[in-house]
Amino acid sequence: IVRRYSDFDLLNNSLQIAGLSLPLPPKKLIGNMDREFIAERQKGLQNYLNVITTNHILSNCELVKKFLDPNNYSANYTEIALQQVSMFFRSEPKWEVVEPLKDIGWRIRKKYFLMKIKNQPKERLVLSWADLGPDKYLSDKDFQCLIKLLPSCLHPYIYRVTFATANESSALLIRMFNEKGTLKDLIYKAKPKDPFLKKYCNPKKIQGLELQQIKTYGRQILEVLKFLHDKGFPYGHLHASNVMLDGDTCRLLDLENSLLGLPSFYRSYFSQFRKINTLESVDVHCFGHLLYEMTYGRPPDSVPVDSFPPAPSMAVVAVLESTLSCEACKNGMPTISRLLQMPLFSDVLLTTSEKPQFKIPTKLKEALRIAKECIEKRLIEEQKQIHQHRRLTRAQSHHGSEEERKKKILARKKSKRSALENSEEHSAKYSNSNNSGSGASSPLTSPSSPTPPSTSAALGLSKRCKERDICITSTSSTSTTTSSSPASCEHRGTCPALVSGCEWHEPRGLAQLHPEFPKRNFEESQNL
Repeated sequence: IVRRYSDFDLLNNSLQIAGLSLPLPPKKLIGNMDREFIAERQKGLQNYLNVITTNHILSNCELVKKFLDPNNYSANYTEIALQQVSMFFRSEPKWEVVEPLKDIGWRIRKKYFLMKIKNQPKERLVLSWADLGPDKYLSDKDFQCLIKLLPSCLHPYIYRVTFATANESSALLIRMFNEKGTLKDLIYKAKPKDPFLKKYCNPKKIQGLELQQIKTYGRQILEVLKFLHDKGFPYGHLHASNVMLDGDTCRLLDLENSLLGLPSFYRSYFSQFRKINTLESVDVHCFGHLLYEMTYGRPPDSVPVDSFPPAPSMAVVAVLESTLSCEACKNGMPTISRLLQMPLFSDVLLTTSEKPQFKIPTKLKEALRIAKECIEKRLIEEQKQIHQHRRLTRAQSHHGSEEERKKKILARKKSKRSALENSEEHSAKYSNSNNSGSGASSPLTSPSSPTPPSTSAALGLSKRCKERDICITSTSSTSTTTSSSPASCEHRGTCPALVSGCEWHEPRGLAQLHPEFPKRNFEESQNL
């Protein structure tokens, strides 16, 4: 416990350096730690962790990952990236590292460096290095060919790749450094070189974009997504930090992520909804998150969104409802073409002279198609596991709840009361039938008198009685029917069990009348 307290303090101090202030529960000196205080402290620390893990940005933070799972996040990825970059510089001596851009992205295994060309020292570029992810299904040869193909991709809404190379375990790309930063930097009024947590986790001012900006940027992003899907190139990594701003033009970043097999920024959201199971529907859902952020200046508190705050136009709300509402997440996403036809984007005029160009050889197109199918298959399997886990958790919490336990207790009591009432009803019924048959003044029969066949049948005997004196005793206090002769039991009833209110007895006389429902074992009756 003491060790974990120090770990919590380290985590909290690191988050405060990043610009976050989350209060930890109070501490005591170690000598004063009693049982009640430890329980109170543990509860407070659990609440502290709940706040952190429910925040989408914090839950993906390297500090939090290392705290919760130190064994799997013990490697120093900055050092690994530097080793890979230095190996690259041996064969490409014209590049030079200016400085590492520490923690400007959200990924733990992706690192950035500010670069320059030796013969052009004033020009700044950004080098990004990332290793392979769980969705890498391309062969090493196809993977390296496609990475080296990225600089040839020309599109007015794709940010140009200056240089790209890859080996069997990672990829390295160089792009021009943009002082204005990304679309997320514009929304949060942030500086591009600042750490990701500091820029976006605790914004000083929350303000959305103007309606015309929302319409123009949204249309440009949808156009480039449609272009990539028409080419058969999977994307699945749309969010505001992957959209570079170049004047009034949005340009898409990080096309290499899907080739590397890296997880999407919003995977924890769309993996909960089984209808979002294709890469196109993933891009549409992620576009809904981006549109929400552009409109309101912040991400949604939770998804699906039950109700949307007032927006600059009802056309914006219509698109948000088609991508983030409960109905949309339950029934499925619209296509990219359908979004382009909606009133918010259909009247936007795009003026660009640059002609899109991205030639992918047929063999690589087939490899991309197979990789895309594998990515979607793994997503479906993950969604299935999450769905089963949620059902199991829901069932366990339902059966273990206090309310459910009370219901079970009440149901048991009601069942016992009902059984008792039925027993009394049957006893009264058989008592009345015996009285009506023999007269109200008829005396009780003795143990040696034979049982009439009709009465025996009414009592539901289903076995032939053999060479043994038995007595059938009713719980009624008004009549008793006995049998001592095997001949008197030559009948076959259809009921496999005794009538409620009767029990088997050895013939011990009238003293065996019992007012309660029998609790004896009926094993004796099976031999009769």
